[in-house]
Amino acid sequence: MKISNEIATDIARRLGFNLIGFSRVKNLTEETSRLKKWLQTNYNAGMKYMANNLDKKEDVKLILNDARSVISLGMNYYVEEDYENKTGYGKVSRYAWGKDYHLIIWEKLADMIAELEEMDEHFKAVSYVDTGPVMDKAWAVRSGLGWMGKHTNVINPQAGSWFFIANIINNYEFNYSDIIADHCGTCTACIDACPTNAIVKEYVVDSNKCISYQTIENKNGIDTELKDKFENWLFGCDICQDVCPWNKKFSFPTSVNDFTGNNKEISLEEIELMTNSEFRKRFALSPIKRARLKGLKRNADFIK
Repeated sequence: MKISNEIATDIARRLGFNLIGFSRVKNLTEETSRLKKWLQTNYNAGMKYMANNLDKKEDVKLILNDARSVISLGMNYYVEEDYENKTGYGKVSRYAWGKDYHLIIWEKLADMIAELEEMDEHFKAVSYVDTGPVMDKAWAVRSGLGWMGKHTNVINPQAGSWFFIANIINNYEFNYSDIIADHCGTCTACIDACPTNAIVKEYVVDSNKCISYQTIENKNGIDTELKDKFENWLFGCDICQDVCPWNKKFSFPTSVNDFTGNNKEISLEEIELMTNSEFRKRFALSPIKRARLKGLKRNADFIK
């Protein structure tokens, strides 16, 4: 059975993906060049792994040698709740309120590929969810899921930017999606709102100043120059997305119950007193486990 755009789209929708697009496999030459310049400025901070596998990031045929297309998928995770901003509590980025999205999306990608393989035994694919040597946002843009916003998140004109991105590299030919033009215009809301000035210029983020990097990826001490600038963010930060006009107008609640949860705001005292076993138990299925207890305690102390 020949797999079509419509068939792949129907499967994706049934599995809970809100956005789907198709792009032809071509080298990401311009995107890789920009990435190299970004790395040369040390804007990746401690994320040295981002300099790995640049050849595969540019050419996905080094991952799947007969790759012809990339199916890009977006899954909305927006939860329509506001923070209570309670004294003695730290805020958690919306993406981490519930279950780790990797666990959810990996399973759905496996199901989608299995269905497509069952339809055509010649179908071959490899999938990624912001892991591995794949420039997920670049492919999302090429597949027409949205444009790269000035805050470096992909913005869809009907959904905003509250969505996870997944990509399926495959050996099939599809009808390819149109690229969506940049609609940020003269807006600088995200740049103006960042309390640490991490968006150093349009479309460029310095991770050294980024609250999300500092509270999640950074394994060392937090720069004292950033003290009192975190606005009570304990894990991650959503400021640049919260102020985006596209999100204010077009975001809608997720249909995935697992993205809701009880980690919206966490007691700083609870973190200070938490043991490793308690941490592992509470955050076993949460993205928060990436920070480790040591990092979470450091964050709690920093924003007190």
